[in-house]
Amino acid sequence: MPPDKKKKRSRERLRREPASRAGAGPSPDASSAAAPAGPGAPAPVASEPKKGRVQARKGKSVDPADTTRLVFGLFRVGRIDFIGRRRLYAVVSGLLLIVSVLSLALQGLNYGIDFTGGNSFNLMFSRPVQEAEVRAVLSEAGVASAVVRVDRDDPSEVLLRTPYLESEAEEAMLATLEVRLGEFTVLETDVVSPSISGELLRAALLAILLACAGILVYVALRFEYRFGASGILALVHDTVVTLGVFSLLRLEVNSAFVAAILTIIGYSINDTIVVFDRLRENLKRRGKETLEALANRSVNETLVRSINTSVTAFLAITAIYLFGGTTTRDFALALMVGIIVGTYSSICVATPVWLAWRKRDERARGALQSRALTVRR
Repeated sequence: MPPDKKKKRSRERLRREPASRAGAGPSPDASSAAAPAGPGAPAPVASEPKKGRVQARKGKSVDPADTTRLVFGLFRVGRIDFIGRRRLYAVVSGLLLIVSVLSLALQGLNYGIDFTGGNSFNLMFSRPVQEAEVRAVLSEAGVASAVVRVDRDDPSEVLLRTPYLESEAEEAMLATLEVRLGEFTVLETDVVSPSISGELLRAALLAILLACAGILVYVALRFEYRFGASGILALVHDTVVTLGVFSLLRLEVNSAFVAAILTIIGYSINDTIVVFDRLRENLKRRGKETLEALANRSVNETLVRSINTSVTAFLAITAIYLFGGTTTRDFALALMVGIIVGTYSSICVATPVWLAWRKRDERARGALQSRALTVRR
């Protein structure tokens, strides 16, 4: 017997042995796969996976260009035309910046004692008090321009911030408060001299500038200069809008606020980098896709990640704002504003700025190439 026929029979015997040992007949798929092929019979076709057969029966197919994703497993997003609405976003951002700049120019910021110098007292009274009566007692004690904040959840807790007081004036003010409003406990006190406050303000501004410069250099080296400049513009947008909110609401700007601004800068650039990274990957396999379509697809592909991260962080900061007390409320509010504005700017500010810049450079490059061809001819 020729060797080829021997090998063929041995393969057929090996296919039949497992079924006979199990004591059961082979399944239709297995029998069709194990049946010997005749001289003119076609080769056996392997059966489709179960999942594939179900999809084939239902007539479903997976579109590789589909950018929709589930948000928290509840609903799908990913087909929003962000780039088509970039002019609308430019108008919204322009209005936010105009209102913020006007408020900063007309009202300025309500600097705390960290930047102006002064005294801070956190007092717990034996009974609930009102802001008006505390201010009246401070005026009687000769303390002007004091900031009084009564805790909404616990009206017996009061936060006082006064101009810089010497030790004698401080003792006289506390004694007057005790006589007029009853006994209280000093939970926390802080004193910042005017000279130290000036150094803190300069250090805060330097920290913000250094953070922005470091981010610009990193993003420019890691990606390209257009990405770096677009990301910095988005950070300036976020910072100015957050400052405008605090200026409009006359909330205190202190060292905790500077920490919140630095946190917002880090959070916003992180969200922007995620979008830029997807943009860079899609640019490598761009093909004939337009820049607008590629940018919009990249934003939609990262949209669910941005929503999930922002909502989770926002809920955590909201809990701090609601239950953290008066000392952390302004800090939490700054972070809440920064998360909302930072997520918006990563999608609706940074990406359109990069797109406009890239399109201008491509048009300029195309014009130079056409001129070079004309000169050669």
